[in-house]
Amino acid sequence: MAEEDKQPEEQSTAQPMLSSRHNQHIPTSATAASRPSSSAGPPTSCADHHRRRQQHHTSWPAAVSVAVVICFFADAVSAFHLSSHRCFGRRQRGQRSQRCGVQSLRASGSDAIVTKKTPVDGPVRVRFAPSPTGSLHVGGARTALYNYLLAKQTKGKFVIRVEDTDTARSTRESENGIMEDLRWLGLEANEGPGTESKYGPYRQSERTHIYKDMADRLVQAGLAYPCFCTDQELEAMRQRAEEEGRPPHYDGTWRDADPDEIAKMKEQGVPYTIRFRVPSGKRVTVNDHVRGEVSWDAGSAVGDFIILRSSGMPVYNFCVAVDDALMEITHVIRAEEHLSNTLRQLLILDGLGYPAPEYAHCSLILGTDRSKLSKRHGATSVGQFREQGYLPQALNNYLALLGWNEGTGTEKEIYTMDELVSSFSLDRVGSSGAVFDLQKLNWVNSQHLKAQDPALILEQLGRQLDKAGIGGNEGTGGFRELAVDMVREPLQLAHEAPGLVSALLEHPLDDTISSGEASELLEDGFVDVARAVVEAHDSGALPTGDGRDGAEFESAWKGWVKNVGKSLGRKGKRLFHPIRLALTGRMSGPDVGQQVRLLSLAVKEGVPCVCLDDRIGKLREWLLSTGSTSVESGQEAVAAQSV
Repeated sequence: MAEEDKQPEEQSTAQPMLSSRHNQHIPTSATAASRPSSSAGPPTSCADHHRRRQQHHTSWPAAVSVAVVICFFADAVSAFHLSSHRCFGRRQRGQRSQRCGVQSLRASGSDAIVTKKTPVDGPVRVRFAPSPTGSLHVGGARTALYNYLLAKQTKGKFVIRVEDTDTARSTRESENGIMEDLRWLGLEANEGPGTESKYGPYRQSERTHIYKDMADRLVQAGLAYPCFCTDQELEAMRQRAEEEGRPPHYDGTWRDADPDEIAKMKEQGVPYTIRFRVPSGKRVTVNDHVRGEVSWDAGSAVGDFIILRSSGMPVYNFCVAVDDALMEITHVIRAEEHLSNTLRQLLILDGLGYPAPEYAHCSLILGTDRSKLSKRHGATSVGQFREQGYLPQALNNYLALLGWNEGTGTEKEIYTMDELVSSFSLDRVGSSGAVFDLQKLNWVNSQHLKAQDPALILEQLGRQLDKAGIGGNEGTGGFRELAVDMVREPLQLAHEAPGLVSALLEHPLDDTISSGEASELLEDGFVDVARAVVEAHDSGALPTGDGRDGAEFESAWKGWVKNVGKSLGRKGKRLFHPIRLALTGRMSGPDVGQQVRLLSLAVKEGVPCVCLDDRIGKLREWLLSTGSTSVESGQEAVAAQSV
């Protein structure tokens, strides 16, 4: 039999509609049973069923007065049954209905379902419901974050519900990965898989008996019915609808079927689905916290839709509606792509007699081309950002800003989790799509990185250096501590640390000179400074950091630089820049003196590097290649530096 994705009625034309047709009579099993039964065999197709319906309608006038009396009695019985059924749901959750501000009017005979948007003034029950068919997308992470913030702010409950009814694609490995990513983000659930609660279990695959019971209730109340249409017949309906320019909705072939026909089809073992009977003329309105008022004419927007497949597995919208009801979810915060699902879910909730939650449908996260963020835009999963060295607090901070702002008139952009909890409001979530800006995320991450406790930064970056084989030894004042301190300021991501430290351990003098980048320095007497550096090293006047603590080395270094400046008649950039080029081989970077000290610590701890002696050797070779005067002729400069 056809499944949900094959059904023509599943393609919703869920745009706001203005028609207000009168609600048609919804026959119950009792009213259907009162009709004359056919003497012929059971139908084998929808066409046969159509012919039988015509036969019934032809024979009805002969017994119209009797039928009217029976129908009147049956309707009265059905109304009593349905009223009792609805009261069951409302007695269980009447208190929450008032708190949610929900108005469900079907029991009173109204043709409307209306959800209200009310201020959040008490503990909420919210849920994040991932499908374990892949990794946790940043869009899903933002949804989880918004739910978490609202729950923490109101001292409510944050529920994780795993929607794994897609047995072909759902895996426990994916579920575990999603849960691990949520824990890494710090979004710990109050309830979810692995917790004991009256609302559990929290995997939909473990709740199939609940869905079957709820579907039976709808069938018994005349609000759902079995459908025996084949895939071929449904495809023919779809094609006819398309040819006639109509929405491809189910045409109701089995909507008013004779109970005897249904019984005979079941006896023959003909597969069937269970469809929800969509009332014609029913108007459904959602007062969404983000998108405002959205309305549908249910009969025009969707046909009678499937709630149980022929395999007995429930479909997505039925599971969601039942779970939200039984788990007493007060607010559903999710992506705008689920807005069209809300129509079916509200019809189901209304049929079962449960109040609806309040809704907030957040806009999608977009790529730089303003299309939905996808893999072609780069990293999109939480796991990828985690592996790249982003901090969880930074990712939370940035995701919160993709659609929400505090609205206080300030330009505040950096938030701790506690600040997000206290500041978050559904009223400040915008309806426009937010573009994912990787550079902005990098900046946010750098701000959180700098704000961390130095010991924590040392631990995080130290692990990155160890992976690259340049971590040195752990211990106060050693290579690791100095290296981390030197790269901390320009760092945006933790995984950038090894690259930045490695650059400090290199000496690309030849590449820098050959690139032309240092041409101005070369023309301004760089050779004189280079000769002074070589002579200072040879004479022992150049401070190296060996056996000196940080303060002692800094004092010695500044004194040496000052003496070189005096002897060469240089100061400022004309002095500092050529010294940098000579000793580091680069035009820019951290403090040169600290780099020299780092080299001595690297040699001491066995960290691979171009040591100071090798650097002086390269500098000496360059001087000789230029035909400069031998360094031995610069004794006067050496004597001046040693004063």
